[in-house]
Amino acid sequence: MTFVIDDARLDPEAVGEDIDWRAASEAELRVGFARGDEACLQEVFRRSAPLIYTIAYRALGSSTDGEEITQEVFVSAWRARANYQPEKGSVSGWLIGVARHRIADRHRARGRDLRLAQAMIKQTDVQVQPEAVSALIDRIVLTDEVGRLPHPRGTILQLAFWEGRSYPQIAEQLNLPLGTVKSHARRALLHLRTRLAEVTS
Repeated sequence: MTFVIDDARLDPEAVGEDIDWRAASEAELRVGFARGDEACLQEVFRRSAPLIYTIAYRALGSSTDGEEITQEVFVSAWRARANYQPEKGSVSGWLIGVARHRIADRHRARGRDLRLAQAMIKQTDVQVQPEAVSALIDRIVLTDEVGRLPHPRGTILQLAFWEGRSYPQIAEQLNLPLGTVKSHARRALLHLRTRLAEVTS
């Protein structure tokens, strides 16, 4: 099959397996990606991952979410590469479309978490004060955010607050310097404070 890209015909067979993908043209990248060349995928990631991350980060306001969405986009795109039509658009444009769907999914998931918390409270027979509602929502958001923290920050907070470990105990368990554990914990807490203010505002 011959693709017509930018008014030029490009035969996939002409794009050899020994091509230098770092120097490949946009048309060659389109064909290589559609053909399933893993080396081409690596170059597509090198060129497009920063853009996808920036879009996700700006939409979700979280570096962790930005990294996760970027990874999800490339995994999903690679698995669904048979649906990509190189003659209809660039790989980066297609990836942006995938990213928009993933970002929308993440927004919907956040909304479901908050609605679930509110619904659980409404179904109880106990009169719950507004402060308790806010505290429960804060706890759900914090639990979710701690789970998103990269290692070792997420692990440190889980050990400290869920398991009641001291910083020296955590340092010994994770084989990290005590100062490093404290630094990670401090930065993680600052991140959580910011995220909680953003999500519940």
